[in-house]
Amino acid sequence: MEKRIITISREFGSGGRFIGEEVAKKLGIAYYDKNIISQIAEKSGLSPEYIQESAELSPKKGLLAYELAGRDITGKSVEDMVYEVQRNVILELAEKVPCVIIGRNADFILKDRDDVLNVFIHGDMPEKIQRIMRLYKVNEQEAIKMMSDTDKRRRTNYDFYTDQKWGKASNYTLCLNSSQIGYDRCEMIIVECLKQKFASCKVEKSMI
Repeated sequence: MEKRIITISREFGSGGRFIGEEVAKKLGIAYYDKNIISQIAEKSGLSPEYIQESAELSPKKGLLAYELAGRDITGKSVEDMVYEVQRNVILELAEKVPCVIIGRNADFILKDRDDVLNVFIHGDMPEKIQRIMRLYKVNEQEAIKMMSDTDKRRRTNYDFYTDQKWGKASNYTLCLNSSQIGYDRCEMIIVECLKQKFASCKVEKSMI
């Protein structure tokens, strides 16, 4: 089977992780999300708990925390080192098998490959709040804070390491509103788009 990779970036509460997992099941391909934390931890020498907190999210103090982070003689901080290990893990996984990769700036890390479909899942505030309340057993105000904090840290991490804007439509192949079209249809669209993308690639290559 040809290498076909789907990266899914998502707003907190939009169901992007669930959608990605279902797409992987439908296609019968590997699914990488939190299950790559152990690989990053092993190669970095840091604890899985630290990687869980830091590999996709910026420090809670935001961009300034990156700029003021303690750095070694090469100018790298611990966060920089974690990002580099994460980058290498994702590049290695992409070489092995077709897969779905959730978050972790995978769309940017794999930008030089022509076998990648990049997806951004977003949603409407009321639906995202209700989903967070249900999954995390929190009240509305806590859900709003969790959503705001998590998206801010994802955005800061992405913007810092990619020099692009997290959630900007031009950075992705597809941007889907899961609140408007539903999870099932998001999954169908991603699968169909993947088929169409690579069908077109085959036609173009045959004409060269």
